[in-house]
Amino acid sequence: MFSKTVKVTNSVGLHARPATFFIQKANEFKCSVWVEIGTRRINAKSLLGILSLGIIKDTEITIIADGADEEAAVTALAELVEQLED
Repeated sequence: MFSKTVKVTNSVGLHARPATFFIQKANEFKCSVWVEIGTRRINAKSLLGILSLGIIKDTEITIIADGADEEAAVTALAELVEQLED
């Protein structure tokens, strides 16, 4: 299992369009991937799950992966979150 905490910095947070990019990237990997905020953990490959977290600007999320390509998945998703534009 591999994880990393990142801060969402774009003004709209992780809603609709940015969430779609995040999910598409997560689906490129074979491992299981989750996003965690506090005690809530959801499947990072689920649009409904991501949107249900209500991730807004300056929210810290933890990206967790478990499987063969876990480190690559977490690294790629963390970079995507950090590079999301307004």
